[in-house]
Amino acid sequence: MKSAMLRPLKPLYIQVLIGVILGTLFALFDAKAAVEMKVLGDVFIKLIKMVVAPVVFATVVVGIAKMGDIRSVGRVGAKALIYFEIVTTAALVIGILVAHLMQPGAGMNIDPKTLDMSAVAGYAKIASEQSLREFFLHIIPDTIMSAFVNGEILPVVFLAVLFGVALAQGGKRVSVLVDVIDQTLISLFSIISYLMKFAPIGAFGAIAFTVGKYGISSLATLGYLMMAFYATCFLFIFVVLGLILKLCGVNIFAFLNYLKTELLITLGTASAEPALPGLLQKLEKLGCKKSVVGLVVPTGYAFNLDGVCIYLTMSVIFIAQATNTPLTLSQELTILAIGLFTSKGMSGVPGGGFVALAATLASVHVLPLSAIALLVGIDRFMGEARAVTSIIGNAVAGVVISKWEGALNIERMNQVLRGEYVEPDAEFEAQPVSVQASLGSAKAKGTATNS
Repeated sequence: MKSAMLRPLKPLYIQVLIGVILGTLFALFDAKAAVEMKVLGDVFIKLIKMVVAPVVFATVVVGIAKMGDIRSVGRVGAKALIYFEIVTTAALVIGILVAHLMQPGAGMNIDPKTLDMSAVAGYAKIASEQSLREFFLHIIPDTIMSAFVNGEILPVVFLAVLFGVALAQGGKRVSVLVDVIDQTLISLFSIISYLMKFAPIGAFGAIAFTVGKYGISSLATLGYLMMAFYATCFLFIFVVLGLILKLCGVNIFAFLNYLKTELLITLGTASAEPALPGLLQKLEKLGCKKSVVGLVVPTGYAFNLDGVCIYLTMSVIFIAQATNTPLTLSQELTILAIGLFTSKGMSGVPGGGFVALAATLASVHVLPLSAIALLVGIDRFMGEARAVTSIIGNAVAGVVISKWEGALNIERMNQVLRGEYVEPDAEFEAQPVSVQASLGSAKAKGTATNS
């Protein structure tokens, strides 16, 4: 009776949702105590990030090693980069258009000289240290081990591609090593399944800190900008990404429902990284080829940050409107072009979205850098929408490139999205006991006959 009552609470996404709701209510009840709950979110994120680098490495290595044809690796990478550039450009353009349409900063008449630059000095300093040269040099780790020590995705992907190509060329001589890495990957996913049980607690702590630290009241003054930003993210997800998925034969609502656990974890923690291992598993189960997903999705975490792109252009136009600084068409096009770089160059940088905005303003030399202080109070709330939009964008990228490569099992995908797909290993377990016994007996007879 008791187990039947608790059954609706068993799905992880329900538990995470409850954690988010309780965290919000707790922060509204006792904001000071809620701020101290940040440690719960930090611990959960660290636990998952601890295994993200090995999971990405093993996934990419096994995928490429089993792919066999080295040229296909380059082809998949090239297609992914082309797709990333097209979609992120669309995100940047939509951010500009919606900001002009809704004008969230109009009438604020802010004097940049009155703003406290000390609140954003750290972000500005980090942004000034970033460059195209540093970005590409950062992809190459100092040592093989440092790629894992620092826990950054792009250097791990770079190392994994090299290792995977080497194993693919080794053929049968290294097949045992490929199998060992593949089995290690299975073990890593088992570890992640244990760690994910703490996701509701992590989501509780992270959301409690956000609401307790910045308060719902902080949304009042810039509430219209928040509404405009969230509306733009919804527009991008359901119109742009929805149309892209439709061309692949996928319904956006069914797709998001399938990824609800990963999306809620991202929303609760305001970070897409804890959901990466689960996303890789889900896309592979959906029918996407492991080698394609393993290469495209982790790379997309650096090159396909759709949420950051929307945030960048919307924030720049907001600041221009709030400070009464008119921008010409050529200046806006320059901002768009710079955004294509800064949205990628800040991957792995703490507070990446905010740093990217600081880098964009510093590069344009038209808007006052101190004006980013306007967004300090609500940046954390916008960070959640940025992360959710970006993870959805990368999930869609995995499906698109798989379809483009002819590496998407359409029939299996439809079965999974309809909830009709049964894992091969689970098929026997799903049978009634009497059927299992008869099947087991039949298997035993078959074994005896064959021997």
